[in-house]
Amino acid sequence: MKLDSAVQTTAETRRRRERLGRTASRQGFKKRRDPVYPNGATAYSFNLLLRKSQRCPVVFVFVSASRRLCGGLSAGVLEITRVVLFLLFSINLWAQLPEGPGRKETERLCQSCHDLARSVSRRQDRDGWRATLNKMVAFGTRGTDQEFALILDYLATHFPAEQLPPVNVNKAAAIELESRLSLRRSQAAAIIAYRAKHGKFKSIEDLKQVPGVDAEKIEAKKDRIAF
Repeated sequence: MKLDSAVQTTAETRRRRERLGRTASRQGFKKRRDPVYPNGATAYSFNLLLRKSQRCPVVFVFVSASRRLCGGLSAGVLEITRVVLFLLFSINLWAQLPEGPGRKETERLCQSCHDLARSVSRRQDRDGWRATLNKMVAFGTRGTDQEFALILDYLATHFPAEQLPPVNVNKAAAIELESRLSLRRSQAAAIIAYRAKHGKFKSIEDLKQVPGVDAEKIEAKKDRIAF
């Protein structure tokens, strides 16, 4: 009975040592994969900064050099890298925004939760920007009505939707008439059929004569129509 207890104790001790050995091995493997530099920075920290800096070649070179040097320096190289990265990206973003009323509000409120440079590159009309601001408010962005009004005016003025050339109703296909003039499929088809039967349109009044076409809608879109 005593022998059985001794054997059991020895087996449990061996299993405990094996578990401790596996744990130590895993921890050692992590240390080898993620070395700690003298100032407390880890390889993961540098890799993260390196990925973020790839959008700016100057910053990318600086971060790469800092990564190589940090193994031998101990006086805040990582912190310097972070500061320079932040300043250069801030300057780059600020330089992209044109001067005008609402610029400060746009920079302060809009970049708090997303990449402002990417957002303004979308270029929308006023209704599109209004919808975007409504989404921001729904997601928790806080600001006064006056601030959001300034931001809306600023975005609609400096980042409007790209202007497309007028649609030539004598050459356009049905799908183009639908999308560019906001017509129903039946109305676009009626214009195509009328054009094939009567020849080219010469004026807005000719276009309004097409049966089934909303004359008021044609009048509202006349700036987008060419002959």
